[in-house]
Amino acid sequence: MAHNCLKCLKYTMCVVNLLCFICGTVVFGFGVYMMMITKMVSLVPTLASLNIANLLFITGIIITCVSFLGFMGALKENRCLLVTFFILLFILMLMELAAACLLLVYESQIDNFIKLDLQRSLDNTQHDNSTMSDWDIFQKTFQCCGVHNASDWKTKIPASCCSSSCNAIQINWPDGCYNMLKKWFEENFLVTGVGVIVLCIIEVLGMCFSMTLFCHISRSGLGYKF
Repeated sequence: MAHNCLKCLKYTMCVVNLLCFICGTVVFGFGVYMMMITKMVSLVPTLASLNIANLLFITGIIITCVSFLGFMGALKENRCLLVTFFILLFILMLMELAAACLLLVYESQIDNFIKLDLQRSLDNTQHDNSTMSDWDIFQKTFQCCGVHNASDWKTKIPASCCSSSCNAIQINWPDGCYNMLKKWFEENFLVTGVGVIVLCIIEVLGMCFSMTLFCHISRSGLGYKF
């Protein structure tokens, strides 16, 4: 009975990690595709490299590598691969928890940092056409104007601040992009939190399964079979 349960656990790990590997490959490929054909909007100069395409690219690599180790470790009943899989999952979970704690502890500092960087980016539009293009895309998407309001643009209010034509009296998007961006994060905070919790649960289950299989392999004396 115990042997059948452990065999079921082994193939469950194989199937789950294979699915994760496929998902990681898709995410990686989509990230590469976006890097090749899409110009990423970056309004925060300090974090310009952390755009969606790069994040998808890095996330895809991590998921693919970790799930491959879990799949091969379970399939080949190899202790080294299972321990490596366990350690990587543990490190990832610690990094996620540390990032969440830092966001909570330094929320006000991060808030001020983003606000100042947005203002710096807006100032750069005077001599950087690519930055101006990024602001046009961002303002049309979030239906906002400037960092705080339209006055940030002074007398040169871009057409992206309005749904049609702009003038000094009629501004279609009176709200600043900083407030709209903050509002968007607050609206999606619950979904993000639930996603992080679910991810941590999956990682804990993966660690428990790998250690259970590792102990069984150790007792069976099959730790280095390929």
